[in-house]
Amino acid sequence: MRGRAKWAIGMNKINPKKLLRSKWTAVHPTNKEKHFLITELKLDDEGEVIHCLIEAVLTKREEAINWQDLKDSERWVQGWT
Repeated sequence: MRGRAKWAIGMNKINPKKLLRSKWTAVHPTNKEKHFLITELKLDDEGEVIHCLIEAVLTKREEAINWQDLKDSERWVQGWT
């Protein structure tokens, strides 16, 4: 692929400051949990993400997630599909 950096292939671009209330779709859903929302986000004084909570829309189950994992397009798609 011309014009794309190798690191960008298979990676979702994410701006941490716009992460709160963003929508995500699991590529391989488990327990019928496909659609998710980022419901809690904490940043340190430098603006780095120190806590991220994701919630399954269907079950309302919440869990802490490493926000960097959302960059993996083999696991997550930005938005609801």
